[in-house]
Amino acid sequence: MTNPHDEKLIGEMKEQVITWRRHFHEYPELSFEEVSTSQFVYDTLQSFGGLEVSRPTKTSVVARLKGKYPGRTLGLRADMDALPIQEENDADFRSTVDGVMHACGHDGHTAMLLGAAKILSGQKDELSGDIKFIFQHAEELPPGGAQELVRAGVMDDVDLIVGLHLASTLPRGKFGIGYGPVTSNSDTFDLKIIGKGGHSSQPENSIDPIVMGAQVINNLQHIVSRNTSPSEKLVVSTTTLKAGIAKNVIPGHVEIGGSVRSFDKEVRENAVQLIERIARGITGAHGGDYELDYHYGYSSVINDESLTKTVEETIVEQFGENWLQKTGSIMGGEDFSAYLTEAPGCFIPVGAGNVEKDIVYPHHHPKFSVDEDALEDGLRLLISLSKKILTKDSQKTLLTKA
Repeated sequence: MTNPHDEKLIGEMKEQVITWRRHFHEYPELSFEEVSTSQFVYDTLQSFGGLEVSRPTKTSVVARLKGKYPGRTLGLRADMDALPIQEENDADFRSTVDGVMHACGHDGHTAMLLGAAKILSGQKDELSGDIKFIFQHAEELPPGGAQELVRAGVMDDVDLIVGLHLASTLPRGKFGIGYGPVTSNSDTFDLKIIGKGGHSSQPENSIDPIVMGAQVINNLQHIVSRNTSPSEKLVVSTTTLKAGIAKNVIPGHVEIGGSVRSFDKEVRENAVQLIERIARGITGAHGGDYELDYHYGYSSVINDESLTKTVEETIVEQFGENWLQKTGSIMGGEDFSAYLTEAPGCFIPVGAGNVEKDIVYPHHHPKFSVDEDALEDGLRLLISLSKKILTKDSQKTLLTKA
């Protein structure tokens, strides 16, 4: 367990963290537009003292805490952006911005990391190494803020990185622990099926893109069911379809959009090739054409085995064995993966659902919420894990930078 002094600090910090979370929730900002949020974070960090605070991009903030003794540099990341969703909750602190809402827990992530920075900034004499508190912009909108921060050099001297994510789908009182891949590769595509428009009464004089598009959509389902091994995880979903404006006109083209989720690199690349082969084959058979624009999104988040073991040990020590819930991989995407190209990392779901409080709605839902008691859980884990990693003994056992 954490020492009595830390327990007291965490208990005192809980209400402040909740207050910060409610402030961010009330004034949400979309990806790449987190101007007020990042300024609030910057000013708050500056008020703590003992931190080197910088702005690597327009709407991100990084604070460095230098420990008394030499050692590794640990990165702790929180994302700050909200979503283009109209909130349907009736809390006093509901969003004041029309059509914008914190519907994924990023308000809580930012508040928890501020709380950790406040407590740890007063305990640098206990640390062997440094901590970088990374307040990231634009997780929700590819190419994502993490990639920008990597390009800005934020990860150049980071040896290990940890990210927490509040999860309404996990009950409060649990931490999700997953080894290896925990989120999927997350790609999208735009496919234009090109035909020849004409009057609906004379289809013989047209090349009907709607007929071609329907066949393409149907055959896309075969990528998973007939072209991918059942032992591999792959999802190909057609999610948008735009065609025509008049009932008596065969349009000249159809626009199809969709999502591709995978884990394996070979499966990912095979899906791209199959989408194109299907489009080429069907349009060619009908005398039409196609244009495929494939967008590679976030790569899979792969938790480092050694660091994840340390996280698991810390949870057991601080909370007990019953707080652990082993999790598999999910088909959701996360740009935390960009950091893992530079250093080993671990991404940890923090249980924030509560049936008794009617906190049951999934992420990106207009009624999404979190059990605010989970903010203290996340704060305690950040404090205890940072100290466990940045001690003299830990320097001998944890992985060096890849």
